[in-house]
Amino acid sequence: MKLSALARELKGAVLKRDAEITSLATDSRVAGEGDLFFCIRGTRSDSHLFADEAEARGAAAIMSERDTGVSIPQLIVKDAREGMALVAAAFYGHPERDMSLVGVTGTNGKTTVTHMLYEIFSAAGIPCGRIGTLGAKYAGAEVPPALTTPDPVALFSLLADMKRAGTRIVAMEVSAHALALKKIAPICYDAAIFTNFTQDHLDFFKDMQTYGAAKRLLFSPEHCREAILNADDEFSRTLGEVSQTTYGIDCPADCFAIVEEETIAGTRMLLNLEDDLAEVTVPMAGKHNVSNALAAATCAHRLGISCEDIADGLSRVKVEGRLERVGERNGASIFVDFAHTPDGIGKSLSALRPFCKGRLVLLFGCGGNRDREKRPLMGAVAARLTDLTVLTSDNPRFEDPAAILSEIEAGFRAVSENYVAIEEREEATRYAIGLLREGDILLIAGKGGETEQEIMGIKYSYNDKTIVRAILEESDA
Repeated sequence: MKLSALARELKGAVLKRDAEITSLATDSRVAGEGDLFFCIRGTRSDSHLFADEAEARGAAAIMSERDTGVSIPQLIVKDAREGMALVAAAFYGHPERDMSLVGVTGTNGKTTVTHMLYEIFSAAGIPCGRIGTLGAKYAGAEVPPALTTPDPVALFSLLADMKRAGTRIVAMEVSAHALALKKIAPICYDAAIFTNFTQDHLDFFKDMQTYGAAKRLLFSPEHCREAILNADDEFSRTLGEVSQTTYGIDCPADCFAIVEEETIAGTRMLLNLEDDLAEVTVPMAGKHNVSNALAAATCAHRLGISCEDIADGLSRVKVEGRLERVGERNGASIFVDFAHTPDGIGKSLSALRPFCKGRLVLLFGCGGNRDREKRPLMGAVAARLTDLTVLTSDNPRFEDPAAILSEIEAGFRAVSENYVAIEEREEATRYAIGLLREGDILLIAGKGGETEQEIMGIKYSYNDKTIVRAILEESDA
């Protein structure tokens, strides 16, 4: 494809000589012959500094926000991040225009809602795909996870693959980072779902106002044709730029649920979807998963899916690492969950408490180089809602694990002293399992289905579920 053809996608772009583009690259170390290399100003580095390296490796052209001085053709744009998304979409043939797209945003629940939508669309016989924290799935193919919302080159390449495979509708997670960094710039979703708004990612956004402003971008006419909003969430009620349908449990809404039976294995409920009724059993516990099911059901109903297919799809949902029961020890149940915010921890513990006949035990930590302000808040929530907590490492990244634990402890000790701190996560898991007796429930939170633990820039193989099962097998031997 000619660089000049891609340049026509961008207002105000300056093209310095044309070139034939055969592929796209965001990393100068792997840029090669025929590549258009994108120069992006990041929070830690500026890839404009690597334009020379991309040229030396054979790149055909550079897209940048300033003249980089290279001898190969350049496309100079005002906003390289937005430009990258627009160019990537055009290069891959604008697949976003040929499929129905549903975007899901919110602090918690994105992964579960996209999985629910995938199962509903599948039950309806619609070739579908999903994209998110646990990777992508479509037409029998599974793509390993990278980011909640992939970077534009990967995203539009993936959407193009989905289109070629015959996919007709895609449910995808849309993170606040993706919105702020304009990853989805050319996409207008047929429907966008808002789950909830609570504290997270303040290491990047600095304050809740900026974080909320990023979430709000998805519900502009530019990016969304219809909004599916949570009537129970105060912030959600401020999102009113496009046509909207509401769902809720506690507040009046267009779509609501009547819970008929709750067990640790799931919830049976009656959904009222704008006066159409669906008897649904969701194999996931907790009020928050009732809300997630309502979000998915409301969206599917607005897209014309029958109540029968909605009920069928929701009955099949299984989301790895989301309040997933992974084992038993001495008559106690062990769950793994991704909850990594004060709100998420609170909801997961509250979901398990009614079924706990003994002690509710929690094991969790907080990630390094991320929102530090939430650490004492998570400690305080854990102190209020558990009988015993084991504090440990999550992904410490480049921070001192002991320092992270100290910040969690400060919030915990303000409420209770009933905790133990064990820095090494596998050792902490072994200790927590060893405490269990009949009727107890252990929740291992923070990593969910993650398969790695990052320490000082190195990603080690680590999965909570695998570790739990190995420990249980040892004890049974």
